[in-house]
Formats: sequence, structure tokens, C-alpha cells
Amino acid sequence: MAVSAGVSARAADAPRGTGLDVEHLKLIRPRLQELVDSAAIPGAVALVSRHGEVAYLDAVGFQDIENKRSMKPDSIFQIMSMTKPFTGVAIMMLVEQGRLELRRPVSDYLPAFADQQVEELNGNGQRSLHKPANPVTVWELMCHTSGLAGDPDGALSDNPRTMRVPLAEAADYYAHQTLKFEPGTHWRYSNMGIATLGRLVELTSGEDYVHFIQSHILEPLAMKDTFFFAPENKKDRIAIVYKHKDGKLVAAGDEILAGDPRKYRDGAKYPAPEFGLYSTAPDLARFYSMLLAGGTFGGHRFLSSQTIETMRTVFTPDVTPSGWLGGTGYGLTFEIVNHPVGELLLHPMGTFGHGGAFGTEGWMDPKHDLVRILMVQVSDGSSGPARAAVMQIGESAVVE
Repeated sequence: MAVSAGVSARAADAPRGTGLDVEHLKLIRPRLQELVDSAAIPGAVALVSRHGEVAYLDAVGFQDIENKRSMKPDSIFQIMSMTKPFTGVAIMMLVEQGRLELRRPVSDYLPAFADQQVEELNGNGQRSLHKPANPVTVWELMCHTSGLAGDPDGALSDNPRTMRVPLAEAADYYAHQTLKFEPGTHWRYSNMGIATLGRLVELTSGEDYVHFIQSHILEPLAMKDTFFFAPENKKDRIAIVYKHKDGKLVAAGDEILAGDPRKYRDGAKYPAPEFGLYSTAPDLARFYSMLLAGGTFGGHRFLSSQTIETMRTVFTPDVTPSGWLGGTGYGLTFEIVNHPVGELLLHPMGTFGHGGAFGTEGWMDPKHDLVRILMVQVSDGSSGPARAAVMQIGESAVVE
């Protein structure tokens, strides 16, 4: 299976054998253009692939409104939390090597976690601390049931924006944050938990986190436009993040994750295993095709099919709520449709994927061997209609 990168493949040029309705896929562009014209989004890239072949790849609107730079199929985006599955794949590579055990306490690898406390508030708002009944395990970090809060409080509360503190220092700080519930009893989306996984990659592999992701995932997949820190020669292809103010789109600033998008994280020391990657739709299609193909791509084996099955197994069936979309649970760094309510988005049962804070989305449908990707950059949660267009039109284009 081959996913070609950086080449526009509009529906009219869809390769034969994908079993997709070409005419139906053509509905994506005008719907996204409507959203651009109404200033709902600045621009977007959409991709639909099946059986490893890109059937639809197109761009609308602008990647930089002020400088009138049009969005292109190979525009580069901050994919934010879509980074999490890359960290998950890295963890599972080390599991397959016997270097990590998912059921072991995190403190076995990062001793600072041995001192964690669970925070409880009584009816009068009084705070008490106690040792957890069971220590946080590696797999609980992966499915957001560790008890760790979303982002750090206190001295490092600015780090998700400034990215000023290296990963080793940040992970040690996270280990001293209080748990908000007993591990395994609730679901709470935790950036700190996924970041800690990035540190575990370093401790068990002996490699820098960024180097591990690049050398073991990005380079073998030929994801040439995916990176943590922007090289100078690619900055002009990076889409700017926008937000709405007084009914208009304005560029976001230092207040958002990773800071002012026009500064391209200059001087950052924190790789953010939970949100750090930049990427393109064609690059992501390669990663997702590998996952749908049972862990292999282009003759290279990344993971076993059993490992992929484990990652897309729901580990939160008795934890409600879990996930963002509704009708979903969480696997090992993936959100997974496991209830009929999730199918209202036209995601078949078992569909898995992840979104990002600036509206990017990537979902895989194993039943139909289908990938759907939306790339957009809005920081105020206004990308829902664009997501619906790509996901629903893309899924309903399956005809055989």
C-alpha cells in the first residue's frame, strides 16, 4: 500500500479500486468553502484514503489570511494532541522489545512517582491527602485513568504555552502533582500523563524522545514534513492559528498552547509528547495506513498486528464518561467508538483516532479500511462543522 505525499488527488482523480463514490467525495470542497466564506474557519485541508490509496486530497481557504497565503494540500499544521498516538506507538515498540511492561507501576521506571498522593475534598471544601490504594501504572497513563490532572499547576503552569522546561525536568514535576482520584476509577484527559510516557520512552530506550520518534517512526514512514521544532525552510508552509473576535477571524497569540504561532516555538526546550508535532495531511495518512495495515508499511514492520489490536481495545468500558465525542471509550492513546451514540457521526463501531486542540482530526475505520483527515487551525473550538463535513461525507462515500 502506498500513500503518496504532497500530491493533490481530488475526487475526480481518485485511483480505481478504492470502492469510494467519486462524485460524493466532491461534496467536501464546497462545504468547506462555505465555512471559509462565512469566516467559520480560515482554511482547511481534507484527505480521504482507502486501502492505502489517497482518493481525495484538497485544500480551501488560507493558511495565512493577513499575508494572503492560500492553503495547499501540503500545508503544515500544529496537530497538537494528534501527537499522542505517536507517543503511544513509541511506548508499544518498547513493550514489544521487553523494555516496558504496561501493568507495572510508573514508579518502577520513574521513582519520583512513588511519592504521589491522592487529593480529596470534603463537603466543606477541606483538602486531605493520602497514598493511592494502587500505584499509577503505565497503561493508565495511556488511557487517561491515572488520576493526573490535565496540565500542571504552580511553577510550571506556563510550560504548555512557553515550552521553556525540558522533558526530564517537567516529568519530575508532574510526578509531584497530586492525583485527583484513585487510579483506574475515573477518566480525566491528562496531558501530563502522556508527557510522562514520553519521558518513559527516554528512560527505557536510552534515546532522546524526539530522536526516538524521528528515527523509529517518522523517517521509516518517510514523513518528511513532520517534526517537533520547525526548520527554517518549512516555516512558510506552516498554517497560522486563528480565533474568532467580534465575528471575525484574528490570529491567535501567546495565550494558546505552544504560544504565538508566528514565533514557531522559537527557543522551546520542551518537545511536548502530548501535543508537540507539526505535520501534513499526506504525512498523517502514511501513519494511519500503517496502523490499519496491522503495523507494517512499505515493507517496514513497526508493530505487530496484535499490538495494534491491543492499542485499539477500549480499556475504559466501565468508566463513564470517557472520551470527547460521546459514544466512545479510550484505548492506549486512541479514542474508540464503542457505543451506538458514537455511530451518529457515521463512525462505524471500532473506529479509532484522535483530534487536536486546533481542530485537526484523524480517524481510522478498520471495517472499511478507511482514513479520514481534517486539517484546520482554530483555537476556539469552532471546527465542528468542518469535522462533520469530512468525516460524514468521507464515510458515506464507501460503496463497496
